Amino acid sequence: MKKLNITKVILTAIFWAVGISMVLPLIWMMSTACKVEADVFNFPIQWIPPRWNLVENMKEVWGGTYNFGLYYLNTIKVTLGATFLQVFVSALGAYGFSKVKFKGRDKIFLAYLATMMIPPQVTMVPLFSMMRHFPLAGGNSIFGQGGTGLVNTYTGLILPYIAGSFGVFLCRQFYVSFPRELDEAATIDGCSRFGTFVRIYLPLSGSILASLTILKVTGMWNEYTWPLIMTVASSDRVKTVQIALTSFRNEGEIFWNQLMAATLVVTAVVGIIFLCLQKYFVAGTMAGGVKE
Repeated sequence: MKKLNITKVILTAIFWAVGISMVLPLIWMMSTACKVEADVFNFPIQWIPPRWNLVENMKEVWGGTYNFGLYYLNTIKVTLGATFLQVFVSALGAYGFSKVKFKGRDKIFLAYLATMMIPPQVTMVPLFSMMRHFPLAGGNSIFGQGGTGLVNTYTGLILPYIAGSFGVFLCRQFYVSFPRELDEAATIDGCSRFGTFVRIYLPLSGSILASLTILKVTGMWNEYTWPLIMTVASSDRVKTVQIALTSFRNEGEIFWNQLMAATLVVTAVVGIIFLCLQKYFVAGTMAGGVKE
């Protein structure tokens, strides 16, 4: 019995230590966002700022020289556009792979699923080349020559994320459990395939689509590499907040208090979205789909 208690104490201490080690950087971020620059690296660490400067830091972030409001708006546009399109396309593709019978369906799905094993870094150069030489975009000819294509545009930032194999796989596994009677009843009532998807499957997909939305919003909001590749350093037109966070520095120093104030605003969005959608995160909304 004593051995069991000692084990519990040790495990509890380990979990507490791991939990505290994960929370401390967040606490340091919030503390630094409230400090003046001179107090950031005081030793020992002053968790409670001796001089509160959060309002001034926020004013500098939003109304100073960084144009952070534009970056924030750009990120909202890209995140909402990419998430909406990817969730809808993923659900539509999943419906086709799970409920529409056609020759080679399972083989095509396995091949599509295999793309999940390809590292995104491998496809970045080909993707950039495709965006750069996109026909009739950005001054390009019909052969994709002569202009900039979709570089430094919202379309270029969103387009590669519209069709994701993970989203199709997640939704397909959900739709497979739907009874065939749903489709048969819809067909009897005169619904087309697309009508069945929109009027029956989408309303019953709240939980899985909410889960996919949380994952995609988080991924798009935190995306750094692709916006870095697709935006032009001399233009702020479509730059996102992740790129903007690198602006809080000059050749000799980093303005940590302003950087942490901006980071605080950026990370708060993901937390708010998760809190709003967490009740839908657990699956199970198909009950009642078929009435006897």
